[in-house]
Amino acid sequence: MNRLTKAAVVALALTTTAAPLMAQAQDRGDRREWRQDRREDRREWRQDRRDDRREWRQDRRQDQRYDRWSRDNRDWWRGHPEFRDYRGARSGYWYAPGHGYYRVEPRYYGYRWRTGGYLPPAYRSYYVNDPYFYGLRPAPRGYRYVHAGNDILLIAVATGLIASVLNDVY
Repeated sequence: MNRLTKAAVVALALTTTAAPLMAQAQDRGDRREWRQDRREDRREWRQDRRDDRREWRQDRRQDQRYDRWSRDNRDWWRGHPEFRDYRGARSGYWYAPGHGYYRVEPRYYGYRWRTGGYLPPAYRSYYVNDPYFYGLRPAPRGYRYVHAGNDILLIAVATGLIASVLNDVY
């Protein structure tokens, strides 16, 4: 075989083996850059999510200051949807948010509820829809929070036994 043919065979062998190796080496570099870009994108995305959560928490804290019941703010109930038909105190009636006004026996109007007493059956159905709104923990099994005048009572559902009293809520 002559020199030119040998050179052509060697060149062909080198190109068929070296070209894929060079391409592979180039691919590895591209892959590294691509991976690095993905890592950076994920970091940025995570940081954005953290920032969004932080902002949401701050907004939520501010909303809770104004949206929840507070003894310091006597007008806390204004603008709350459960109080949309509340028009102030009415003689002979109690108001239960989310339920409206309901008639009360004269002996219970202005009554001060005490722990250990019993709530009459006629007034046990005016449940508190959202205890969290009033800063209350969830009621234990077998108990419910009930509106009774301006008070919120924790009662045993079966007997009406008053377990705790939150006076003068509104």
